Amino acid sequence: METRMKEISAGKSSKVKIGVIPGHFATSHSHVNYYVDMTSVKTSSATAKEAAQLLAQEYMMGTNIDTIVCLEGTEMLGAFLAQALSDPTIPMLNAGQDINVITPELNANNQMIFRDNTQKMIWGKHVLLLMASVSTGKTINRAVECLQYYNGSLVAIAAIFSAASESRGIKINSIFSPGDLPEYHSYATAECPMCAARKKVDALVNSYGYSKI
Repeated sequence: METRMKEISAGKSSKVKIGVIPGHFATSHSHVNYYVDMTSVKTSSATAKEAAQLLAQEYMMGTNIDTIVCLEGTEMLGAFLAQALSDPTIPMLNAGQDINVITPELNANNQMIFRDNTQKMIWGKHVLLLMASVSTGKTINRAVECLQYYNGSLVAIAAIFSAASESRGIKINSIFSPGDLPEYHSYATAECPMCAARKKVDALVNSYGYSKI
């Protein structure tokens, strides 16, 4: 399967790359015809720093951000994004501010929660939701329910790759979009044409990676 992988560079920086593998892949919410590998953006400090600079450009002048909530292993990217948005040497809205970077916990019911020691970073705060990828939007909906419960105000959504342009009336700021991968499709499990054609599932995928079947 790995032999089918090809690299795609971000339009604004050749230093930021993702890998894509065509096939039949099952996620917890849908079936997709491409596995999008974002490992380097999540694990390489140099790549994550460059990616954070790309995402930060959207928010430098007009979006007040107090807290970045990281999902799907984007903590290092979130830390660099906070650094870029609060750089005191650049005249921008968040310059010199202390931006919190936190990750919710999943309870036994797979609900997102924040413990007492981190709730103050959400309560009454302007929150940027940072994700690895957006396909169906179900993870965003679950995160929004969590933020509403803790009285957080969602003001921005950012992702490494997003198949959607907006969610809940908020623009999704992504480094890679369907324009970079025009043949990418996401299907509800019961409506997957690859299943209908009896094409075997190549791998199960989630935010940690993939497991071949």
